[in-house]
Amino acid sequence: MSLPMTQITRSLHNATASPVVAVLYQAIEPPIINGARKPRKPGGYQDSGSDIAYTLKNRGVRVVTPISSPNPKEQEGWCFPDTENGIISAVRQGATHLWANTILFSSHPLQASQSLASASISVIGQPPTLVESFDDKAYLNDQLRIHGSFTLPRSWLIRNSDNISPILDSIPNYPVVGKPVRGRGSHGVKVCHNRAELEEHLNALLLESPIVMVEEYLTGEEATITVMPPSTESPEYWSLPPITRFNHVDGIAPYNGTVAVTANSRAITETEMQDESYRNAMRQCEQVAKLIGATAPIRIDIRRFSEGSQFAIFDINMKPNMTGPGRPGREDQASLTALAAAAIGWDYGQLLHKILNSAQPLDRFRAYSNPFASH
Repeated sequence: MSLPMTQITRSLHNATASPVVAVLYQAIEPPIINGARKPRKPGGYQDSGSDIAYTLKNRGVRVVTPISSPNPKEQEGWCFPDTENGIISAVRQGATHLWANTILFSSHPLQASQSLASASISVIGQPPTLVESFDDKAYLNDQLRIHGSFTLPRSWLIRNSDNISPILDSIPNYPVVGKPVRGRGSHGVKVCHNRAELEEHLNALLLESPIVMVEEYLTGEEATITVMPPSTESPEYWSLPPITRFNHVDGIAPYNGTVAVTANSRAITETEMQDESYRNAMRQCEQVAKLIGATAPIRIDIRRFSEGSQFAIFDINMKPNMTGPGRPGREDQASLTALAAAAIGWDYGQLLHKILNSAQPLDRFRAYSNPFASH
């Protein structure tokens, strides 16, 4: 389905007017990128997408939806699919701001659709080419080692074409963590306590992806830091308070769809923040966001090498979970970012308003360039 640009333009409000928001969910299967595919989330993030749409609407933001009166108790009907037809349908209904609550990549319609090329719309989310580059954990970690003084765990990259034995011989200590290079949540992440356990896990991972990572296992406190992007209110990258994690399962923080983060996470207290290692980690996380040019919040997972040591960055999430309370039955569904926002006095609705203020015009969104790519 195509839509003449004159028709699109007539349906739009000026970008300086009050935004009209449409939330997009993941309907497109992510492509294979450098041999690896990021797993698609069941439901395509409609859980958080419906939370976003419902809460913004209740806070006075005009929100367009695929059906006229979606049920607050259901996640369906609040968000448009992120297909070209779905996006054009949202624009036809008057959307001026597209909230990309989905996984993006360089061939995604938000980047590639000619039908949207001249539309005066803005996007909330990371540029697709940024996500495609930096969802690759091994690539991003390598760039951070080259371009900054970031604290990272030691790691090894394993391809299914490699002779694995010499690589495993080079691992000096156990336990270690085996994980996909393009993962989602804690999918495929496992602490392995010896070589045999690691080999078994790697063989399983290599059936899903031709490239996997092994990382030094960090045994100390785990925390996560959300970095907010520049916006109409703040010209710099800045961190929300750290959220400390506890009640791990087999050494790994469980996926939020299994255990609500409100049951295993809390904000760092003012007294705890006197430990300079938290502030050091926050500054490093802000530098990561600045270095890659993030245009929406990113959430960076950190963990101490051992109790009382400095933190290391071990996972950088380009699309942090954005669930939150509001819809019936969602009272305990605050995301880690929402917990951090609450620590500075923002409720979920205020957090969403702040993120909305970071929207980028589509042409600028599409013009993003990987700062590490050779030109």
